[in-house]
Amino acid sequence: MVGNVLMQTDLGAVFPLVTRGKVRDLYEVDDSTLLFVTTDRISAYDVIMGNGIPNKGSLLCLMTTHWIKILSEAIPGLQTHFITLDLPSQIPTNAREQYQNRCMQVRKLEIFKIEAIVRGYITGSAWSSYNKDGTVCGIKIQPGLRESEAFPQGPLYTPSTKAEQGAHDENIHPDKAAEIVGAKYARSIEGLALSLYKHAAAFAYKRGIIIADTKFEFGLDKETDQVVLVDEVLTPDSSRFWPADTYTVGEAQSSFDKQHLRDWLVGQGLKGKEGVEIPDEVVAKTEEKYREACERLTGRK
Repeated sequence: MVGNVLMQTDLGAVFPLVTRGKVRDLYEVDDSTLLFVTTDRISAYDVIMGNGIPNKGSLLCLMTTHWIKILSEAIPGLQTHFITLDLPSQIPTNAREQYQNRCMQVRKLEIFKIEAIVRGYITGSAWSSYNKDGTVCGIKIQPGLRESEAFPQGPLYTPSTKAEQGAHDENIHPDKAAEIVGAKYARSIEGLALSLYKHAAAFAYKRGIIIADTKFEFGLDKETDQVVLVDEVLTPDSSRFWPADTYTVGEAQSSFDKQHLRDWLVGQGLKGKEGVEIPDEVVAKTEEKYREACERLTGRK
């Protein structure tokens, strides 16, 4: 813990460390339970920055649990890996404060090796691909769309591979996703991802946020053969959030995510560089955007 920024966890004396991701550290609580710890690390262009964003981990964790509650009410029968925000009793008393509200106990499941991306609006890499050959992830899109416009046929399911840390995810056609996970599970994942996005987009729009696109991940409950929603859900790290009141078709949008950091990196010629220290003003602006998104969506300050 540096100041009020948690860059790396240290629970190895309590639980076996399973893996460290770009943002989350995973520990094994028991044979059927994992502890997801959301740090304040931040990555951009697949590189972890040298310093973090204060309170980012707790904001992401609270947003995820809020969305799980909202979506579980909206979609009857939705299965998620979430168990509780309560800390395991084995965590020492002197460590509990720094881990409170940034940990989720979750079910241990087999994770599907694809990421389920849903795009409601044409932006980012989708816009670049469309300008190049009129397609998005190999899917032909009608001509004449403008940047940031909603897809006229409705949200688009565009999966990607799930790369190992340090490697880049690759956008793939839904047919390729079916080859990776199997046709039956691919259909369930696509249907769930689109349903989750539509419910979430409607909920967020009423609160002044457009969800331009987002990424879901899913696992398999082998005992029931059910597809289960896992990992973070609809946070600024996994989604592109735009303020609805300034939305304008035909141009790039401001956002409630780490776009401010990305813009700074590009402007400084630091895109993709390791060990970059983010200046205080960029840290403060990024925290402000994450906090505003959380407050708008959850109604909590």
